[in-house]
Amino acid sequence: MSAANTIDIKLHGKEFRVACSPDEKDDLLAVAAFLDWKMGEIAKQTKSTGERLAVMTALNLAHELINIKEPATTIDAKEARRRIAAMEARLDAVLAPQEELF
Repeated sequence: MSAANTIDIKLHGKEFRVACSPDEKDDLLAVAAFLDWKMGEIAKQTKSTGERLAVMTALNLAHELINIKEPATTIDAKEARRRIAAMEARLDAVLAPQEELF
């Protein structure tokens, strides 16, 4: 990429020049702003700076990403259908007397 395809971002007070295609500029700026905010939050919590802060931030973000990708529980489709059918039956039983009013 040429120098024209770079942008300067600031993370925790330090500037970095990053290669970036023009169509990805807005996304990269948004990600950099989020990362800067996250580094600030972790710096407050841990009193970390420099390389240690970068590693702590990377670990925290990786942990969040893994938790998003791995479902907390698996869904048993048969059990879900059974529970939905039971709910429908209860709703029908409760609503049946209401139909007489109309």
